[in-house]
Formats: sequence, structure tokens, C-alpha cells
Amino acid sequence: MKTLNYGLIGCGMMGREHLNNVALLPGINIAAIYEPDEGMAAQALAIAPGAQMAGSVGELLAIEALDALVIASPNHCHAAQLAEIAASRPLPILVEKPLFTDPADAPAIAELNASYGAPIWVAMEYRYMPPIATMVDRVQAATGGPLMLSIREHRFPFLQKVGNWNRFNKNSGGTLVEKCCHFFDLMRLILKAEPVRVMASAGQAVNHRGEIYEGKESDIWDSGYVLIDFDSGAKAMLELCMFADGSRYQEEFSVVGPTGKIEAFVPGAAKHWPPELGELPVPKVIVSPRDQSGFEVLETPVDPALLVAGSHNGSTFYEHQKFEAVVRGTGAVEVTLEDGAKAVAMGQAAQQSARTGRAVEM
Repeated sequence: MKTLNYGLIGCGMMGREHLNNVALLPGINIAAIYEPDEGMAAQALAIAPGAQMAGSVGELLAIEALDALVIASPNHCHAAQLAEIAASRPLPILVEKPLFTDPADAPAIAELNASYGAPIWVAMEYRYMPPIATMVDRVQAATGGPLMLSIREHRFPFLQKVGNWNRFNKNSGGTLVEKCCHFFDLMRLILKAEPVRVMASAGQAVNHRGEIYEGKESDIWDSGYVLIDFDSGAKAMLELCMFADGSRYQEEFSVVGPTGKIEAFVPGAAKHWPPELGELPVPKVIVSPRDQSGFEVLETPVDPALLVAGSHNGSTFYEHQKFEAVVRGTGAVEVTLEDGAKAVAMGQAAQQSARTGRAVEM
């Protein structure tokens, strides 16, 4: 089996998570890295010491040995980097969410979707967390067809990033895009329907108030509610709180249909779990038939090696397994540019609704 050579663009926290998980796959080599921050570049080289360091995206693309690319740069860089790659050397790409941040970039992404000469996979890691994947697989049988979906994320605040880029909506796309496009993607996946109306209330309740960076006050939000109507008649709700560091489970999902309910409970990253509290909670799925014939509790533990390799309950590893198959021509893209663009559009509609106090028609 040929060893695949990957190029990595961006080596912040998520970029290093990709490095750690790729290192667990024997058929992949990190051949080249572009990371302009010296500190981040040094950390990346410690994980992938054989990688060639490039001084720009163009310089990285000039390395002939590359078979595929992973983009994990700051959010606002994605659209321009995708355009540069498309104009220079279309290679298979795994690009981190959100796919873009500025609504003005949407037409260019649509054009890219129609014309790009290689597969592009949008990294929606939450799809591949074992409890969520189990829930998705069983949702139809458990519910008789989902009609109500609730997602609650109670977690820690935004982490510090290089240059504090994630403290400003213009860079991140806004909290309901940056943090929540994963959840909007899952809503479409679980409900197998498209959004028609978005209503939201959100803001800066506790975190980041009064934070000043280079003379500018942070405008990133830390909490909110989003309600979405879908064309199937189903309804979904997202509850986000980023000052709930002490939560036992970071994410809680509930899907209900005419014959039952299915829930998934996902702990946060192992590295954020206080050791004095003992073992990290085990992820689990609970199926509750409407006829009260008995609960079914399914524990979905994650390989400890995968917990160490990242902050997403092993999902990045499983995602890379599937992307490797795409690069080798034996698998299909599961999260398309269209999926990524629709998740961003839902987040942008939620941001607009929260700002204006009005529902947004999709």
C-alpha cells in the first residue's frame, strides 16, 4: 500500500489534533506544513519531525510529493486558501469548519463545489463521535421518524488562540457559526430535512465582557438559544452555554418521534476533566420506547489512545480513516461542500436573528 503524503495548513490546537490522529494511521505521512507562527510551528514539528516547513501556501503546493491537504487555519482564512489551491493545484482536501465566515464568500464556495477537480471533505468531527454516530444509526428505529431534536452544549469558554483571532466575529464568523455549525450540520443529518425558519436569542452574558485586544473590545458571544423549523415539519433547538465548565456531560442530545426517544450523552475532552473527580464519564446512548417496554442503555466508550490524541472523543481519528479512503479512491466524501455551506448559512441566520430579534426565513 502506497504511503500518502499530506500537507497541513495551520497548526494551532486543531491542526495539532489532526497531526496526532494522522500519526495513528500507518498509511499516511505528514510531508509538509505551513504555519506562520513560530511557536505553533515548533510544536507541530515536535509531532511530525520529518515534515518540510513551507513559507506560504504556494510554497507548500509546489511540493510535488503531496497527495492531499488538511486545512486547519483560522476560520477567516479558509475561503481564500481554498481559492488559492483551486487556482494552483487541486488536491483532495479535508478543510476544517466553518467552511467560510463572510456571507459574501458563499457564491465562490458554490462555484468551487461545481468546478473543483478533486474531493473536498468538510471536517464535521461531531458526526464521528461514537455516541453520536450510534444515535444517528438508530434514530429512525428508536423514534419512528424524528420530529423534535434538542441539542444542549454546556462547556468551558473559548480558548486563547494566536493573536486572539477568535475573540472577534469578523474572524470567527460569530459564535453561532464558529462553535455551532457542527450542531446545525447534525440537525440536517438526523432530521433528513432542510431548515426553513431560524429564530435565536444570544449574547455575551459572562465571558469576554470588557476584554480589550489592541484597543478593540471582544464581540464574541458565550451563550444562546436557537430554534429552527424544518421543511419536514420537524423542529430543533440548540442551547449553548460556555460558562458551564463543571458539567458532567458537555453535550446532551435528545431526539423524539411518534414511537420513542433516543438520547446521547457526550463528555468533554479528557484533558479538561479534573483528575480529582476520577474517571472521565463514559459516553452513552439511551433508547426510551414510548410504549414503556423498557429502557436500553448503550455505553459507547472511546479508545484511551484516541482520547489522548485530541479533544473530540476519537472522532478526528475516525474522520481521517474515512478521508484516507477517499484519497485512495476507495471511499466517498460524507460531508460535502454543500453540507458545510448550509451549516454556515444556518449559523449566519441565527446570528442575524439574535441581532435583530426577528425570525429569519431560509
